[in-house]
Amino acid sequence: MTTLRLRPEEPADTGAVRRVLAAAFARPDVAVPPEVRLVDELRGGDAWIPELAMVAEYGGEVVSYALLTRVVVSSAEASVPALVLGPVAVAPHRQRIGLGASVVQAALDAATELGERLVVVLGDPAYYRRFGFTRADQLGLTSPWSGLGEPWQALVLPPTVSGEQPAPRGEVVFPPPWSKV
Repeated sequence: MTTLRLRPEEPADTGAVRRVLAAAFARPDVAVPPEVRLVDELRGGDAWIPELAMVAEYGGEVVSYALLTRVVVSSAEASVPALVLGPVAVAPHRQRIGLGASVVQAALDAATELGERLVVVLGDPAYYRRFGFTRADQLGLTSPWSGLGEPWQALVLPPTVSGEQPAPRGEVVFPPPWSKV
């Protein structure tokens, strides 16, 4: 029986993660997909949270990846930390068996355990709705991708302690590597 193991990325996984990203986002017009470069540039930077870089190991092979990194929601009142989900990738030979959903849910669960309150994503609304994401503009969040409408989404995570503040509203500010995607 093949086992699925969900866990944070370890330093030894860097090559396997790059291979999964490269295969999942392969395009004939680029040697290295932007998603590979994005993760390389985020890794170890200020936005990187090691516990929130999740891999799915299936049969001992890293086959899926989901990354949550730090962003800031900025408003006239305050700057509040939040997270961005992406990239999410599944090796092509292991797609359509739920590994992407498993690794995304593991990352979201880990973020909740760490007391995080808000996650944004740019992606397919039909896919991300299953995790509870809704239109980010309806939550008062803007970004360079706000004009895309439905794909610009957010998820308010459940509070881990009572008396939590409401989810922040304002402009989501991404770390510099995101400007290249």
